[in-house]
Amino acid sequence: MPDAPESAAPDADPPVATPSPAPARRGGGGGMLRSSAVFTAMTFLSRIAGYVRDRLQAAFFGADAGVDAFVVAYRIPNYLRRIFAEGSFASAFVPVLSELRQKGDQDALQDFLDHVAGALLAIVLVVTALGMLGAPWIARLFLLFDEGGDKVAMTAEMLRITFPYLAFISMTALAGAVLNTFRHFGLPALTPVLHNLGVIAAMLVLGRWAGMGPEALAWGVVGAGVLQLAVLWPAMARWGLRPRLRFSARHEGVRRVGRLMLPTIFSSSVAQVNLLVGTMFASGLVAGSQSWLYYSDRLTELPLGLFGVAIGTVILPQLSRHHADRDAAGYSQALDWGLRTVLLIGLPAAVGIGLLAEELTAALFLTGEFTARDTRMTSYALVAMCVGIPAFMLSKVLLPAFYARQDTRTPMRAAVITVIVNVLLTVAIVLPWQRAGAIAPHAGIALATALAGTINALLLWIWLRRAGIYARQPGWTRWLLRIAAGLIAMVVAVWAVTDAAGDFTVMGDARRWAWLLAAIAAGAGAYGAMLLALGLRPRHLRH
Repeated sequence: MPDAPESAAPDADPPVATPSPAPARRGGGGGMLRSSAVFTAMTFLSRIAGYVRDRLQAAFFGADAGVDAFVVAYRIPNYLRRIFAEGSFASAFVPVLSELRQKGDQDALQDFLDHVAGALLAIVLVVTALGMLGAPWIARLFLLFDEGGDKVAMTAEMLRITFPYLAFISMTALAGAVLNTFRHFGLPALTPVLHNLGVIAAMLVLGRWAGMGPEALAWGVVGAGVLQLAVLWPAMARWGLRPRLRFSARHEGVRRVGRLMLPTIFSSSVAQVNLLVGTMFASGLVAGSQSWLYYSDRLTELPLGLFGVAIGTVILPQLSRHHADRDAAGYSQALDWGLRTVLLIGLPAAVGIGLLAEELTAALFLTGEFTARDTRMTSYALVAMCVGIPAFMLSKVLLPAFYARQDTRTPMRAAVITVIVNVLLTVAIVLPWQRAGAIAPHAGIALATALAGTINALLLWIWLRRAGIYARQPGWTRWLLRIAAGLIAMVVAVWAVTDAAGDFTVMGDARRWAWLLAAIAAGAGAYGAMLLALGLRPRHLRH
């Protein structure tokens, strides 16, 4: 079903009480492809703004103890955002909202939305207050292996600044989930641009002009949360959706979302939990380790945000509708489309970023306070993290397959196992590397995170198949062979260009970017040409 136009008149009849037309109840590959393209295009703009933000952060502040403190202070409320915002909350909220929408009872839908909004705000305000009060103890916990006290104090101060971001972004995420459920993907995907612009403004005004230092990043984060909420919340009114904040712990809709949400706290945010585990272990390594892991994670998020999150966001309402309609065939077709599309994009993304890890890091961040050593240390972590990119992206599709059926316990089991495995792998990899005097023990943290993410995706896949809720569609062997051939062609093309280019860390910016774009174009061109030569056509992505 085509997306409703973003430019619809404000007084147009809202689609709240109107069930979806019949065509939307089929496989949905074409409609989901268009919706994913809209989401990806908007996210791409956000990534451009995000790159500018990270480039300025690297140039202004480098990878020192102050940036390490900000990384910890940002990741903790950011992890909670995954719970109370687009992660656990959305996974529990969207299926229930979709079910009410399918029933066509506008009064029940409005009552549900009012009470869920009120309950969410009350909870995040309490969590925010507790986080601000407990900032020193939280900072000490996540810098457990740091022997100095300065970084702990800096982190605690920044935590007090960043924690209110949780309240603003949680309400923003509620508005985005509502709009996504009604197939309006453009604005929710675009609002993260405001986050990056807010941090950029804070760096320029507070960091450079006022000389505040890395603390300006923390103020930028909370200011960006305010800006995002101010844009997205009023947008719901255009579609007749005006949540009125009401609180009742006994409301059936609130209790239902709560029951579904609790098991998803780990499953929807397992990657963030693993990053927090890595942050704790990195506190015992040399200064800069947390910053190097942060920058490598930011580069890993590029394909995950552009494609993995886009496909997962679009597919959840679609799967929820098929489940509500008891359309098992449409459910399997939609899920199969998501898995094939993720592998078509995720595998070359992982291989390409791994091959160009140092070149990408140098082109994006090597300037000002960010040195050639920082470039190489970040690239080591990035290569290790690339091992998990396909799995991270697959999880974004596999999780909605459970959530659409309101099964949140199975993903929780996988998440608990994954976190335990991540801790064990981190100890097993990092400690021997550190004792042996390895130059980049922090890369072991990234490798453990990637391997744990792979195990998470594998468990989800196995349990999905055992449950019999997904029937694999024909043509998988041919699909994978085409991808494998395309990857071989891509590796050869990228290697040829980078071998001719030489050391990126000693080049000027213009030459560095020219060679990097040439390598990317060669790799993407070779991959695409091989797929076309083996018979893959755009129409195959719509089935």
